[in-house]
Amino acid sequence: MERFAFPQWTNKLPTLLATAAALGLGYVAVVGVYGTSPGTINVGYSPDQPVPFSHQLHAGTLKMDCRYCHNTVDKGAHAAVPPTSTCVNCHSATNPDGTITTATVHPKSEKLLAVRESQATGEPIEWTRVHDLPDFVYFNHSAHVNRGVSCVTCHGRVDKMEQVHQDKELSMKWCLDCHRNPDPHLRPLEHITDLEWQPEEDPEVLGSRLREQFGINPSTSCSTCHR
Repeated sequence: MERFAFPQWTNKLPTLLATAAALGLGYVAVVGVYGTSPGTINVGYSPDQPVPFSHQLHAGTLKMDCRYCHNTVDKGAHAAVPPTSTCVNCHSATNPDGTITTATVHPKSEKLLAVRESQATGEPIEWTRVHDLPDFVYFNHSAHVNRGVSCVTCHGRVDKMEQVHQDKELSMKWCLDCHRNPDPHLRPLEHITDLEWQPEEDPEVLGSRLREQFGINPSTSCSTCHR
């Protein structure tokens, strides 16, 4: 009986398998490190910003609507970081035509130096993202805001934060728990950005009624967030 001989190309299999395993482990390590970094999942993460913007003052004391600065939150997937032009609506010492304004707020404050420099140079302010989901996670702000999920559900009481921090863990389990039982988190659309609002009836009862009204049936399929 003749002895069976493996084809010559099989000599490369151990090397190829070892390379594939190394690449796979490297990929898992990179995703794991990034996906569990403090800026991604850690409650309490609160990076310093180039401009010490106080949400407690603007959203809390002054009662500014979240959508004034984050003006795409109900229109698109991303909640836009406000451009310098939004800041200078209140804080610029000059009007668009170059005349001196008489209604400006703190036009010479040292805290607003980065805003004035951005206005003069046209270069955007380099804000540091606080809520930074991994790139393999898709989240649409407008899909939630326009269906009764308030800013406070994911971001907490930012109107009480002098410096914004991550208030929720934003993990996959946390998101799925809400998708499986959204009723306690739903509110009328007119109260979406009213962070102090509390329902006058059982949140479950109100939420059930709103879920039916808005036709809400959240998906728990992997493809909903991982596209």
